[in-house]
Amino acid sequence: MTPDGKHTLRRIKSFKDLERFKESIIAKEGPDATCVTICSVPGCGVSGSRTIYEAFLKEIKAQEEEKNIIVRRTGCQGFCEMGPIVTIRPRNIFYRRVSAEDVPEIVEKTLFNGGLVERLLCEDPQTAKGVVNEEDIPFYKKQLKIVLRNCGKIDPANIGDYIKMDGYEAVAKVLSKWSPEEVIDCVKESGLRGRGGAGFPAGRKWESSRNAPGEEKYIICNGDEGDPGAFMDRSVMEGDPHSVLEGMMVAGYAVGAQKGIIYVRAEYPLAVRHLATAIAQATDLGLLGRNIMGSGFDFEIEIVKGAGAFVCGESTALVLSIEGKRGFPKPLPRPNTSIVGLWGMPTVLNNVETFACVPAIILQGASWFNSIGTEKSKGTKVFALSGNVKNTGLVEVPMGTTLREIIFDIGGGIRGDRKFKAVQTGGPSGGCIPEHLLDLPVDYDSLARVGSIMGSGGMLVMDENTCMVNMARYFLDFAQNESCGQCTLCKLGTRQMFEILMDITKGEGRADDIEVLLELAGAVKAGSICGLGQTVPNPVISTIKYFREEYEEHIHDKRCRALVCRALITYRIKEHKCKACLKCLKACPVEAIIGGKWQVHEIDQSKCIKCGSCMEICPSKFDAVECIAGGVGDQ
Repeated sequence: MTPDGKHTLRRIKSFKDLERFKESIIAKEGPDATCVTICSVPGCGVSGSRTIYEAFLKEIKAQEEEKNIIVRRTGCQGFCEMGPIVTIRPRNIFYRRVSAEDVPEIVEKTLFNGGLVERLLCEDPQTAKGVVNEEDIPFYKKQLKIVLRNCGKIDPANIGDYIKMDGYEAVAKVLSKWSPEEVIDCVKESGLRGRGGAGFPAGRKWESSRNAPGEEKYIICNGDEGDPGAFMDRSVMEGDPHSVLEGMMVAGYAVGAQKGIIYVRAEYPLAVRHLATAIAQATDLGLLGRNIMGSGFDFEIEIVKGAGAFVCGESTALVLSIEGKRGFPKPLPRPNTSIVGLWGMPTVLNNVETFACVPAIILQGASWFNSIGTEKSKGTKVFALSGNVKNTGLVEVPMGTTLREIIFDIGGGIRGDRKFKAVQTGGPSGGCIPEHLLDLPVDYDSLARVGSIMGSGGMLVMDENTCMVNMARYFLDFAQNESCGQCTLCKLGTRQMFEILMDITKGEGRADDIEVLLELAGAVKAGSICGLGQTVPNPVISTIKYFREEYEEHIHDKRCRALVCRALITYRIKEHKCKACLKCLKACPVEAIIGGKWQVHEIDQSKCIKCGSCMEICPSKFDAVECIAGGVGDQ
């Protein structure tokens, strides 16, 4: 296997060929190889990971001593807050926030002399000491990686790396030993539910397609996440694309399909490129195409680029989009795509995360996967932990892990040690969960009971400085723009809800607005034919349920306790602290500050646009500007 991913074996024609190929890769690397892995996804890329990669190659080459060192660019290693990340394996030394300037020291100290660069280690918040090994870092301790098992360890553009990690052995196993019915039984027994949001049992879906009549059958992988803030599926496509291909192949064998399609956002160029490379490599080796490994099974995969429409997360809309039509959900009662899907044929449609679980289930066994999680939600779930939390990044935990464990044990608690206020799960359509529910186990049913959803796996943490009314307005703004317009109640109802929320945040709310919002939310849910309209009212419903007093303060008292809504706050200068330094006067963009040198300043409220420039520039030692809840005249 060469560094660019080209193989030395022309074609894998049998199961034994796959085994020999794996052995040759391991032998070529050698038992004493040291691997430097560098996170190279867009986030770390912007921070200079490519430069770091090139610096390692240059520095290692410059050393006179010969050592078996492999430098590998990988997918996301999860701990995005600490990027760019460099890990030295097999010692699992974890260096964070690495720059190209750090590379000579890492090469000299760690790679050639076995020492540590202490300043690049993560600090344990309890002991304030550096943590050497990745598995001992609090962010990783409670995680269990199944979907992300290879991300951050392999070069996604090198099929040999994947094969070395038991890649394509699940396909070899089912093609050589199992009937299609046995594969479906295994997936059913595992308890795997679709990770796309609805949580429908994957095995039952596959069984429906296998038993449905049709001249052709299809496998579709939905990689076009509806939530632009979540990046779980994108990270798997970028960091471990072959696991997705292998999961689709297993599904294809199980249901009798010979064609797979990956529907992915065109705005994810790295994911598209890595998927295309993986498909080309697998086809070149004979792991995709005709008569795979001499089994008689034919399967090919192609990529279809989507335009990122949120509504195309609904199965019938996605199918229409692939067919070249406008992505409208079909009206109720609509056919089940498992039976009548692409081109009217039986179609299995699962998302990236679901397919990535399949090879691990086949190799480890249904009972192993079934033993993880809760009674009705098996396995793990990947979340994009973001917002006002110290440790942002990708988190994979067993189903049933509590919100408190994810946010405080893994996430490290609230940024700036402020007070936790709420967490939203499931992306723009998810509900906001308050502090008293922090011990809620995260699974499909528990989230549904409190008015939220698993959804795309987004997990947005909010602190005390978050205005819940403004947060609901923000998500309604996204939702009403994403509505396809087919359902009148969805299109117009979400717009009317958004306008009411806008009025409330501007201090123009009316006494009956809360009840009107709830009535509209119920109508939108009942009158929508797809999941978008049925779930987008969740942020409004949940914030009213758990934070109703904030709505009432906005409407009746004209106050925003979080000091977010501009119309409901006031900036003023504290006379006894103002030193007349002129900084705020010069910084004000609308000349709303009155005063001169040696004169205590004052804000002309008729001109003030509530931009906060005065408060930002006022020296902290003076602390002369304050922001208080309530509009002008309400003090």
